[in-house]
This record gives sequence, structure tokens and C-alpha cells, in this order.
Amino acid sequence: MLMAMYSGRPVIPAEDVARDFFELSTEKFIRKVSSGHIALPLIRMEASQKCAKGVHLNDLAAYLDKQRAAALKECEQLNGNGRS
Repeated sequence: MLMAMYSGRPVIPAEDVARDFFELSTEKFIRKVSSGHIALPLIRMEASQKCAKGVHLNDLAAYLDKQRAAALKECEQLNGNGRS
């Protein structure tokens, strides 16, 4: 689904990820990634601090899968489905 959403691009611009998944400005998204609040690898297109940044499609998919697994676990705990 992500591949179709981003026209098969392997690296998604940080501004697109920030907008589409976190509802954050690009700057705030990059700060949260840099501080470790969002555990997502950020790719720099050059060595410069001001260069274009993006997120690899596979890394975003893994992050979303991890968030989903955590949500499912929490839901099961809240609903008592994990009890013996």
C-alpha cells in the first residue's frame, strides 16, 4: 500500500511522512526523530545539515507494523483477551 501511495519511490520525503502520518511540521518531525521520540531512521541525501531528508519505504513500513502490534497488544490487555 505504501508503495502505491508514494508511486513506488524508495525514499519518501520527510515532509510527506510528517504530514501523512504524524500531522507535524517537517521541522518538528525531524526534531522528534533526532531526539529519539520517533524511532525512525532519517536518510540525509548529502552530508549537509540542510540537505533533503527522507524515510526509506521499508523503514516506514516496519515502524507502522511495530505501532500496530503495540496497539493490538494494548487493545487485548484492555479488553481482557490476554487472560488465562
